[in-house]
Amino acid sequence: MSGTFTVFFDGQFWVGVLEVAGPDGVRAARYVFGSEPTGPDLLRFVHRDFLPLLERALTAPPVPDQRRRAVNPKRLAREAAREMAARPLTTAAQEALKAQHEAAKRAARVSRRERRRAQAEHRREVARAKAKARHRGR
Repeated sequence: MSGTFTVFFDGQFWVGVLEVAGPDGVRAARYVFGSEPTGPDLLRFVHRDFLPLLERALTAPPVPDQRRRAVNPKRLAREAAREMAARPLTTAAQEALKAQHEAAKRAARVSRRERRRAQAEHRREVARAKAKARHRGR
């Protein structure tokens, strides 16, 4: 299992993306720094926030990585150099983040529906109690 942590500017904020590549695919988690992180900010992040980020990445749904194959070491070095020069966020990491975001949206939708149903049930009970009280002349 290998991982990379990349810090880059996404146009609005400085973002760090942790990619963990395992046998089942790539898992990713994102951390938003806000303003450009300095050396002490990064050290504070490593000491305080890196383990929760790693845990979030390991619990994220895996995205199959089609790039896994045996390659010549020289070719691997060339590809690594190209990747370092290219855009830092891989497609697999983007897909993993998107899958994690969709799962959170589904969970929020279910809990919101349940909360609305409970509120409607409560309003219905209150209205029935008021109607009974009016019927009894209170």
